[in-house]
Amino acid sequence: MLDLHALTAQDLRGLSPEAMAKLAEQMLRHIGEQAKAIKFKDVKIERITFELARLKANRFGAKTERMNAEQRQMFEEALAEDQASLEAQLQALQGRTSAPPADDKVKRKPRRQALPDHLRRIEYRHEPDSTTCKCGQAMVRIGEDITEKLDIVPAEFFVHRHVRGKWACKCCQTLAQEPVEPQVIDKGMPAAGLVAHTLVSRFVDHIPYYRQEEINARSGVHTPRSTLAAWSGAGGAELQPLYDVHREFVLATHIVHADETPVNMLDPGAGKTKKAYVWAYARSAFDASPGVAYEFCVGRGAQYPIAFLDDWSGTLIRDEYKGYESVLKLHDRKAAGCLAHARRKFDELIKDNKSPVATQAIQRIAWIYKIERELQGLTAEERWAQRQARAKPLWEALFAWLTLERARVPDGSGTAKALDYSLNHWDALTANLDDGGVPVDNNHLENQMRPWAMGRKT
Repeated sequence: MLDLHALTAQDLRGLSPEAMAKLAEQMLRHIGEQAKAIKFKDVKIERITFELARLKANRFGAKTERMNAEQRQMFEEALAEDQASLEAQLQALQGRTSAPPADDKVKRKPRRQALPDHLRRIEYRHEPDSTTCKCGQAMVRIGEDITEKLDIVPAEFFVHRHVRGKWACKCCQTLAQEPVEPQVIDKGMPAAGLVAHTLVSRFVDHIPYYRQEEINARSGVHTPRSTLAAWSGAGGAELQPLYDVHREFVLATHIVHADETPVNMLDPGAGKTKKAYVWAYARSAFDASPGVAYEFCVGRGAQYPIAFLDDWSGTLIRDEYKGYESVLKLHDRKAAGCLAHARRKFDELIKDNKSPVATQAIQRIAWIYKIERELQGLTAEERWAQRQARAKPLWEALFAWLTLERARVPDGSGTAKALDYSLNHWDALTANLDDGGVPVDNNHLENQMRPWAMGRKT
């Protein structure tokens, strides 16, 4: 093989026609190899740039997937509820409407809602000191005006003082006394209400124990954080039977959502925290009797959902975390995917480089979501029939389009990864077409997990 880089003009003039043909063939092959190498590098650069932008967005950007104004304009057909707003904006830009003069503007006041009826009300009567007119005649009451002011009594500590009398018979030498009522913490200081308040403050309002200690101190009550933690542990143990019953209720349906989120766990002796997980399981978003159960686990392995679900069988709505593969192999379980996760892959591409493929994918997915919003109030049977008639053609068209676009984009690119995610998990994504009770995504449970994400910041 000739060394193309070592050839000179004199060498080329001395070559025969056959040698020139071979040289041309070699040069074309060399150019093709260089083109492939350049294309590979371009794809790699594009993928790395996308991943970098995604990481920056996760760290510094807004944590939302809402469409921006430009996306709304592109998808106004799918987002019918925005049509009136867009038309008004268009008319304003075209000068069809004019703002009223400053003097004619009417300042809109926020509409005050009535105070809830269940609140305790303290009534005050206000009457004039005298109901006799200056002319000497007695006045007649013709009506009244009522105004209501909302007030609050801050949390108040108080003491339950139990006095148990002792009664003795001097003749029989016997003693009679009422037994002590069962308590959450036997021989402990806190009543059940204080234990419940501590649990709710920590795990619902996400107030750390050290802040609860400071809050209680303002009322002159000393409750060290270690004491509060001990109360919570004892309260949690007493709630275990109720939790077991609630778990059975959550699993008493053939459609269950599953998800997990990381939380920090103290590592005694190490002087730092380590990662643990809160797993969540919920009844279907369409279930008339909602329910969600949380389970704290020290890891993310498949053994935790396997143990929680036990012998449950049905459709499990989850993301594509590999740990669920072992879970789904047991007890005749079926996988249902999350369309929101598939959409998220394309949304990241749009935020990075305005990918036209991602833009069209978002639009096609929006058409499916538009139908789902219209089917919210239907029964499972009615929803299944509507999906078969209206949504199934959109799903089929989406699959054909994804397949076509995948053949056009190079392997390893961000667009290819987004397309592969949907194509590789297509059966799970379309499980909702076989059962009207299966939602198209896992957003119902992800919304139930948001408080845990808030708690991580405290």
